[in-house]
Amino acid sequence: MTTFPCLVRSVSTSGAVRYRLGDPLVDRYLEFVAGRARPNTLRAVAFDLKTFFTVVAKDPVEVRPADVFEFLADQRGDRSVVRMIDRESGLSARTIARRLSSVSGFYAYLIARGDTVVATNPVPRGLSTRRAGGTRASRTAPLVRVPRTLPTILSPAEADRLVAALRTERDRAMVLAMLLGGLRRCEVLGLRLGDVQVADRRVFIVEGKGGHHRVVPVANRFFDALGDYLHDERPDALATDRVFVALKGPRRGQPLSAEGVDEIMAGARRRAGLDRATCHQLRHTCLTRLREAGMALEAVQAQAGHLSIEFTRVYLHLTNDWLAAEYRRAAALIDADVAAVADMLALQDLAAR
Repeated sequence: MTTFPCLVRSVSTSGAVRYRLGDPLVDRYLEFVAGRARPNTLRAVAFDLKTFFTVVAKDPVEVRPADVFEFLADQRGDRSVVRMIDRESGLSARTIARRLSSVSGFYAYLIARGDTVVATNPVPRGLSTRRAGGTRASRTAPLVRVPRTLPTILSPAEADRLVAALRTERDRAMVLAMLLGGLRRCEVLGLRLGDVQVADRRVFIVEGKGGHHRVVPVANRFFDALGDYLHDERPDALATDRVFVALKGPRRGQPLSAEGVDEIMAGARRRAGLDRATCHQLRHTCLTRLREAGMALEAVQAQAGHLSIEFTRVYLHLTNDWLAAEYRRAAALIDADVAAVADMLALQDLAAR
């Protein structure tokens, strides 16, 4: 049985974050991921692999498909407790699917290297099942079915309470960037002073998901809070040009971390008396409100930084007022057509008499 040590996180002098798990193959893969993925992706992959090898407790080259299925059963947990939202037990289906994807990526890397005894990926692509209709042809069903659930958003009153519960202009600017501009947490933390285009009321997103760049407008409230933070709170003469930095403690003046933002959000939620309010929910709230206000779906896609408009279509389902208005308009046309046909039939009946 192989026992992996604790996951070790280190930060270089340039600010680059690295992770090590103690196994040469896993650590080389984490170095590979660090060179091609965003920090959040690297952190997720590192924790996913740690979780997998903690449960499986085998040398990576000895892992077999049976071990993957045992891991899957472990992650599902107690089958007697089922969540109402997605009818799943244990961890969410998305989390389990992501962990399997991380493990599969690791073994694809080992196979591509060609210098290990690993010849096949122990993570099955799926299970072979028959197609609907009784045909003999089979298809592959995923190991984990991920339900397509709608994202949750904050009401205007909840958003106002959250903003009011923030204690600094820095925190207010970060939250408003997500709530009014639809930025992701990593995009907010990645902002540099040169990315802020005050005159045009826009920000240049360099560290977007997948490394894609975009320029997005943000409302004046964000720039007002940002200006107050830069003028009154942000320390002078820093070694970093990151916009958002720690304001106190041993990390004062250093770039704010994702954990720091989560801590700020947790405190604001508690003070505001909210059960929910995550960074991603702020982003969903922004994009939903923009669509409700009549913003074209293609414009919402550009604001969100979605590569495919299919990812943006979810906001059609969240904009209840827009959907209701479209339904009433269509229903009125249907009623008018029905009435016209009824009038025509009545006239024909009179003419026949």
